[in-house]
Amino acid sequence: MQLNKEQLQSVNSGGLDRHEAEFDFLADKLTAAGTDVEALVGDLADFQVAIPSWALGAGGTRFGRFSFYGEPGSLEQKIDDVGILHALTQTAGAVSLHIPWDTPTDYVAVRERAADHGLAFDAINSNTFQDQQGAAHSYKHGSLSATDEAAREQAIAHNLEVIEVGKKLGSKSLTVWLADGTTFPGQRNFQRSLVQTEDSLKQIYAGMPADWKLYIEYKPYEPNFYSTVIQDWGTSFMLANACGERAYTLVDLGHHLPNSNIEQIVSTLMLKGKLGGFHFNDSKYGDDDLTVGSIKPYALFLIFNELVYGMRNNPQNPDLAWMIDASHNVKDPLEDLIQSLEAIQEAYAKSLLVDQDRLSAAQAAHDVVECQEILQDAYRTDVRPLLQRARLNRGGALHPLRAYRKLDVRDALVRERGRNTVATGL
Repeated sequence: MQLNKEQLQSVNSGGLDRHEAEFDFLADKLTAAGTDVEALVGDLADFQVAIPSWALGAGGTRFGRFSFYGEPGSLEQKIDDVGILHALTQTAGAVSLHIPWDTPTDYVAVRERAADHGLAFDAINSNTFQDQQGAAHSYKHGSLSATDEAAREQAIAHNLEVIEVGKKLGSKSLTVWLADGTTFPGQRNFQRSLVQTEDSLKQIYAGMPADWKLYIEYKPYEPNFYSTVIQDWGTSFMLANACGERAYTLVDLGHHLPNSNIEQIVSTLMLKGKLGGFHFNDSKYGDDDLTVGSIKPYALFLIFNELVYGMRNNPQNPDLAWMIDASHNVKDPLEDLIQSLEAIQEAYAKSLLVDQDRLSAAQAAHDVVECQEILQDAYRTDVRPLLQRARLNRGGALHPLRAYRKLDVRDALVRERGRNTVATGL
């Protein structure tokens, strides 16, 4: 299924007059305050977030999974779903594949299908957190950190194979997330686990092309509940430094203990030139993988404020890889992703409104009240007309979620695929 411009223009037509009025009102206000509105809209239009191939079906928990009708039953159908998202939002311009869940069988056809939707392939993701069918060795007691040398070599080989898959698709980066850890005290030697992980990552790094990046993800707990080998940003940072200049830390918003100051982590990593990528989601208790901005939207804004500052002031840090990493347990996955993309763009737009010169002056004067006012003034601004204009300028939907429903996209997918399809890899 593919949405065309005529369909989008049709659903947009009824709301254009109101949009023009709301945009002009906001643009006049922002212009008077010294904001270059045209440049800001351009920044929003250029901002692209990758959609992971595992996010197009209903998610689940350790207790069960409730499938959603019309799920994509193949990689090609997943690409079509991302194409629908991109047509509506104009900010989902990349796909991030998970291997072996979504290993292509025809690389040329897959690349052509993605190109038809205006999509590129972003970071590619390996999987050593579960045993694969036919594998000679188990990861039950670890993969890149395993005491079993054969299991460790198998995990390294898998990552090198994933790199080969990415090369055929035009990807330029590999994301490694390890479930390695322990559930009980005394189960493993912490130091030996870390040394083995570092050695394994160095071998993977050495096997990457010279223009590739390695993103090392971290997580404090789950699936292990006593220790995780790469448990925090400091460990990831240390391992990235050990690997080399093209290895970076990847931040997942859900991979922190409660009340962690994620914006400070982001700031520190960018200062050191070692923040490589970002996985967006939201949470109440832990790694809940909820819709972005659904629980803590102000925290998301504060994180983006540091990201924008870093992008402007830390040339030593590379361009960031953005991706949504969420689970849609009770929602239509495409609707959930539309909501997440909107929340990301809102937070980004609001952070672009922060007057960094005024904020710096207030900080220097120790005017704590003014610092708070500057941030909250930007946060309280309704930036949705800016997002709408950015989408319209690229040919997208004025209101993506409304357009999705008005065009009966899910019903069309059910008619095309049936009610009982299950997304691959889940």
